Amino acid sequence: MSSHDDDILDFDFFGDDATREAQSSSRPGGGDRPPAGGPAGGGPRRPQLNAPQGLTPLLRLVGLIAFAIVIVVLLVIWGQGCSSDKKRTTYNDYMTEIGDVGAASAKLGTSLAQLLTTPGLKQAELETKLAGYVQQEQQYVQQAGGLHVPGPLRPAHDNAVQALQLRTGGLQGMLDTFKATAGSKDATAAGEQLSVQARRLIASDVVWQDLFRVPSAAVLQDEGLSDVTVPQSVFVANVELYSAKSMTAIWQRIHGASTGGTPSGVHGTGLEYTLVTPASACVRGCSGTNGQLSTDTEATINNSTDLGFVVGVTNTGESQEVHVKVTLTIPKGTGAIQKNATIDVIEVGETKSVTFKDIGEVPFDKTTVQVSVEPVPGEQNKANNTAEYPVIFSIE
Repeated sequence: MSSHDDDILDFDFFGDDATREAQSSSRPGGGDRPPAGGPAGGGPRRPQLNAPQGLTPLLRLVGLIAFAIVIVVLLVIWGQGCSSDKKRTTYNDYMTEIGDVGAASAKLGTSLAQLLTTPGLKQAELETKLAGYVQQEQQYVQQAGGLHVPGPLRPAHDNAVQALQLRTGGLQGMLDTFKATAGSKDATAAGEQLSVQARRLIASDVVWQDLFRVPSAAVLQDEGLSDVTVPQSVFVANVELYSAKSMTAIWQRIHGASTGGTPSGVHGTGLEYTLVTPASACVRGCSGTNGQLSTDTEATINNSTDLGFVVGVTNTGESQEVHVKVTLTIPKGTGAIQKNATIDVIEVGETKSVTFKDIGEVPFDKTTVQVSVEPVPGEQNKANNTAEYPVIFSIE
């Protein structure tokens, strides 16, 4: 084979290694070493089939593309995580802010109930405080209206604002009614008018619950944020306080106090019963199945963290009574356990109860449970305001 044929077989893409190997096989002095296994006189060289030079850059390009894809995927995941965190923060911040407004409004409802049941409350004081409550509730409406609301919650938020507006309207309506009926002699008509205005206050709680909390919870569920809490706001804790009968008695009491002097009519309260709760804790000496204590029979009571006492009080007079204070005492060697509670309002002939819990460390010996009801203004008969029950506390 001629040298021209060798040149044809020796393609460039076979690599420089074959050329360098041929050159390094030449001996000093110009003689060529015969190829191993070839004819002594030098035979044809076998082509060296090496990988083309273009494959390595191609592999590098593929690697770079794969790496870029991984980076893009990670960035997408990170972006989604940031977006989710931002959404959670936005919804949570809104619920916190509207919750603060709702809590402040609910506290105002508690203040109103305390005002209406304040013994000796006069018309002038009532009007002044009611006017202040109206202004405060108006501020809560403005605060709620200025909040940043996530789009899907906008309809529910508008209902929350409406609930606050109902409270403002109810308070203003009661104030106007008290002013308009100040010189009236018809207590029943005044009470009915006041009750009508108070219905807005009651309705506000329904709107907040059904038209704000419920749909808000549904939105949070759809957004994957069901763990975010939708706040409550209860303005009227005792619906009975705003009934026509109750408001009539409140109107009469306020106008009677406005004239000063000792309350007229018959006033009085009576201790109706004292029960052990749970009833099963009274293992001996209680009458009936409800755990009722007796002043004549010693009762054995198993102590536990759930132990408590329920005290019933009856309005034995002819007028509505408010802020009736009840005290439960258990004497101990180093002092006494004493618990206090207040019944906001009791209508004529009505019996209401208070519950005493978290009694604490009772003496494991013979002792007594003492209950007393503080006399109301104008009360003459106080014989039925106290009772003392002999008991023995034991461990199961």
